[in-house]
Amino acid sequence: MSSGPFDAVLCDLDNVIRFYDTAPLAELERAAGLAEGTTMDVAYAPDVDLPLLLGRITTEEWVHSIASALSGRVPQEYARRLGRALADAPFRADDAVVDLLRRVKGRIPLVLVTNATLDLERDLASMGLADLADHVVSSARVGVAKPDREIYEIAVRRVGTVAGRCLFVDDRLENVEAAVALGMTGVHYRGPADLREALDLVCGAEDGAVARVREGPTRAGGPLVASVGQILPKP
Repeated sequence: MSSGPFDAVLCDLDNVIRFYDTAPLAELERAAGLAEGTTMDVAYAPDVDLPLLLGRITTEEWVHSIASALSGRVPQEYARRLGRALADAPFRADDAVVDLLRRVKGRIPLVLVTNATLDLERDLASMGLADLADHVVSSARVGVAKPDREIYEIAVRRVGTVAGRCLFVDDRLENVEAAVALGMTGVHYRGPADLREALDLVCGAEDGAVARVREGPTRAGGPLVASVGQILPKP
């Protein structure tokens, strides 16, 4: 295990590393007289989205579910077109974030912990990121999704350490809070600067800074966001 403050970095994928271009979908929604974001609101409702993220349905079946949910607002064929536009939305990797993560991977294990579909492996390869992480824990493969504690525990076991020795990064606060509740140090990601500052702690920043973050103040009802890299101290 590492002699530094952490044995592993556990990192989310979407809205941290991967970003989608939904402009073509928004254009279709406007043409149909729908408010922008309507399709995503329907698609990401738990009863529509969770079966996909748990690997129980394919992307094509997800598109069918979206179309069914939208069929009362637009003609069925157009509803399917909207669902397909979301499923096929182009995506890209943030090169700055990838560079930061590749830097830390050379020091300690990097684990992607992501709510993803059965297409994840293909998607990573298409972005040239098949080798980015030492381990990939995908909800669709393990059958459990964040913020369920089990997916974090699976990730910790993959690297053979304990939760208290892991740094967890995610754009969704509820996912970070779940990690912190297990004893991890959490980073609520808002942009590359947050990740850069947090990873500086892994890659050679002062141990005192790590101690100040990990032993920082807490508040009733949940962790208080610390001043360094939006890191949430352990409760």
